[in-house]
Amino acid sequence: MNLSNNNGNDFNQNYNQNQNSGYNLNGNYSNNNYSNGYNTYTNNGYNMNNGMNNNMNNNFNSNYNANQNLFNGMSNGYMAGNNGSYQQVQSTYSNAEVISDQKFNLILGGCLLWGFLVNVILCSVFSDSIIALALNNYVVFLISYFVLVIIGCTMVNKSDNPTVSFIGYNLIVIPIGMVISMSLSIYVAEGYASIIPTAFGITAAVTLAMMFLSSCFPAFFGSNTLGKTLGITLLITIVIELILLITGIGSLGIIDYIVVLIFCGYIGYDWAKANDGAKTVDKAVDAAAMLYVDIANLFLRIMRILARSQR
Repeated sequence: MNLSNNNGNDFNQNYNQNQNSGYNLNGNYSNNNYSNGYNTYTNNGYNMNNGMNNNMNNNFNSNYNANQNLFNGMSNGYMAGNNGSYQQVQSTYSNAEVISDQKFNLILGGCLLWGFLVNVILCSVFSDSIIALALNNYVVFLISYFVLVIIGCTMVNKSDNPTVSFIGYNLIVIPIGMVISMSLSIYVAEGYASIIPTAFGITAAVTLAMMFLSSCFPAFFGSNTLGKTLGITLLITIVIELILLITGIGSLGIIDYIVVLIFCGYIGYDWAKANDGAKTVDKAVDAAAMLYVDIANLFLRIMRILARSQR
């Protein structure tokens, strides 16, 4: 009898240990992807609103600026809240096949290039149709944006199948690309076409620099402290922008610089997290989604800074 009981206890302990081990292998991607996707809407929406009002009617400028600040605050706060709990929410990679570092980086880079290619197509081919859709059905456009981004983030975060995650990634890329397309069209219409290649070059250089620094100092950029600091800073930023909105003061240029620094930090943070632990195909797609959102927000903020400097 004693021997039987001992064997049963040993079996249960091993089973529980295996279960716990499987759960502990999870990665840290879900909330950040969701938040980044949501956050991108805001910053892009801000630029979209500003440009469209200037082109339509100058009498609506004050109302448009209020909407811009509101959308910007909503997205920044959403991203801050989710990134603050970045370490607490995990997704499963334990049963996936581990791949080499070279293959992981190749897949991640390929996904990023695909996202940028989709943006180029939207900007060069469908920009007029996108603007017409937003102007004629603005509420439908916003609702569609939210629905696509939420579905895309859910697919990326919850699925361990790289094909499903890639489909979700595209559901994030397409609506963000539409807003980027509108923003670029607005800047061109306002006479700021020259800032676009400059902003692109600066964004590319900053992104590569942050990835390099993150690779050199993975302990710092992948630390929970940095993630919490970035989240708290975003929360402070949203509070300030909401106060400016309520008081009618408008947007302060220094906030754009602060947000640029925050997204630089997130690029380093997400890159460090992507290279931490076992690497799988699904993890590469998830990491690409996070980095795409970071880079898109950084690009739009840099364009705002350059446009303001020419006014």
